[in-house]
Amino acid sequence: MKLLTHNMLTSNIIKGVTKGFPLKIVASKVEVKEVDYNEPFIIKTLSKVDWPALQQAATEVGHGDGLPDELGEDFQQNETLLKKIHNALLQVEVIEGELVCPESGRKFPITNGIPNMLLLEHEVGN
Repeated sequence: MKLLTHNMLTSNIIKGVTKGFPLKIVASKVEVKEVDYNEPFIIKTLSKVDWPALQQAATEVGHGDGLPDELGEDFQQNETLLKKIHNALLQVEVIEGELVCPESGRKFPITNGIPNMLLLEHEVGN
């Protein structure tokens, strides 16, 4: 699971959960897989990314070095930072572990890089 994917996942479909984002990552296996750098893609994607959640996720999996707490207004001109963001978004992959709902504590397993977000029938909200 790439951290870009993680940034889009939420557990607010669980009955009683109102804020199921961001999910905490507890990783037991993380790999870095090379992906071609595409600066325009990174800049465009950042407009859709929740920055604090990405920064937190990258830190949780041990790849948050060099990522600031907040993006400055001039981040688009900082190629070094954009490459670090590219690494966090697209190259860091959680292969094994679990996602944890910040509100309910419900755990979702990650196996072979795929998060299983399926709920049991009694967990589904109306």
